[in-house]
Amino acid sequence: MEKPRILIVEDDLDLSEMLNAYFRVQNYEVLTAAWGADAVRISQEEPVSLIVLDIRLPDIDGYEVCRQLRTHRLTLDTPIIFLTEKRDRVDKLQGLELGVVDYITKPFDIQELRLRVRNAISRATRHALMNPVTDLPEGGMVEDRLNALLFSDEDWAVLTLSISSLSEFREMYGFVAADDVLRAVALMIRNAVREFGSEDNFIGHLGSDEFVIITLPDAVKNIRERLETRVQQSREYFYPARDRQKVREGNQENHLSLNSASVDSKSGQFNSLDDLRKALSGSAATP
Repeated sequence: MEKPRILIVEDDLDLSEMLNAYFRVQNYEVLTAAWGADAVRISQEEPVSLIVLDIRLPDIDGYEVCRQLRTHRLTLDTPIIFLTEKRDRVDKLQGLELGVVDYITKPFDIQELRLRVRNAISRATRHALMNPVTDLPEGGMVEDRLNALLFSDEDWAVLTLSISSLSEFREMYGFVAADDVLRAVALMIRNAVREFGSEDNFIGHLGSDEFVIITLPDAVKNIRERLETRVQQSREYFYPARDRQKVREGNQENHLSLNSASVDSKSGQFNSLDDLRKALSGSAATP
């Protein structure tokens, strides 16, 4: 999104139109909804930077909208600011427990709301550099580290890791179960790097389901073998109890196993990040 996009959920049409016009002038892209169900639907169809959510709505209240938003992957971490006429501490605590980042009470100062929106988006943007599931760096932070290798005179190695059939696992058991797998593997990676790597090694994400480790060439083999062993030992426990027997019997032997690829500073000349990615794709190995 070139402009931050905000969703205003407000059934008072005069107030909704005023906020729409105001934030468009402030260089935001604005979507509006007057019903809670519409807000949930729109937020799944159009990625938004922030949601301004009235608690009182004609169909479901803002608390229920918030609960539903937090069950969807796309809006799990989207900042939400509640608009409310309530001033009770209990009501505010209820919103905070649902992950609301801020409250503003009607009637409000429009300049104050603007600053709260700006600050909430700024905090969320900084947090977006970290994967929300594993809390490991991703995106630009990872690309910067990989680009730096292209100009380094030191020895280095890049090891990428992913879990086979994780997408199918997610479709069958849900994104919460798949996220648990990613968190467990991230912990295994941290432990393996701590044991065989060094303090200046780097761990991050090349994609949401793909890990990357920057380490030294002589550490790659030990890190990979340790992770293959740990994933194999833990694999059946990623599944619900009802399906673990299938895993033990080998009926899902190719599921949730470790895929890996590695290159190092002696693998050839890399003139760009694309060259490095192509070399990793060419060296991919599966158990």
